[in-house]
Amino acid sequence: MAILDPIIARPLAVRLISNIAPGLAETLKLKPDQRSLGVLTADNDDATYVSIDEATKMADVEVVYAHSFYAGARHASGPLSGEIIAMLAGPTPAEVRAGLEAAVYYLTEKALWYSANPEGTIGFFPHVISACGAYLAKVCAVPKGTPLAYLIAPPLEGTLGLDAALKAAAVRVVSYTAPPSETNFMGAILCGEQPDCHAAARAFQEMVLDVARNPIQY
Repeated sequence: MAILDPIIARPLAVRLISNIAPGLAETLKLKPDQRSLGVLTADNDDATYVSIDEATKMADVEVVYAHSFYAGARHASGPLSGEIIAMLAGPTPAEVRAGLEAAVYYLTEKALWYSANPEGTIGFFPHVISACGAYLAKVCAVPKGTPLAYLIAPPLEGTLGLDAALKAAAVRVVSYTAPPSETNFMGAILCGEQPDCHAAARAFQEMVLDVARNPIQY
């Protein structure tokens, strides 16, 4: 693997419940018109979070549950568990199926991590969302359609990268995951104008790569 080679997330299990049991709907606090449920797991949590946000833009679905698993995909409870479980609810099987398809496409084609070193042991996520959907808008307490820079890296690399991102562009932190997260990474979501989000992501990337090249420097 070379530096900046893409790291592509994998969906591990994707299933549709066409007509959810009333007891489960009540447990998940679904709305009366949310009769269908899509469930997916994947081996990368942050790639999945941005992918289920994309689903809310492409279909009449709501993210009703999404949570990372502790210690990451390599320590999952089973081969189909991965690093996250996410649930999309909607009024019909067709809408939920469309949401799942949108999420899986984005997960495997757009939500790319990158390698920061030749060994492929340092991965990071300098992702820009041109216009967020309903899910990340709620997470970040911003209006739908807000541009976001979704930045994730290992704890030290991410801390320095976030500092560089905030210095490089007119952006502000709207969500912060302190190190260590459930998967032992850290990160932040920044908002600003789209060009500023891109500038912040570039500065984040440059710093992560710099730390990978020169880990001890003071």
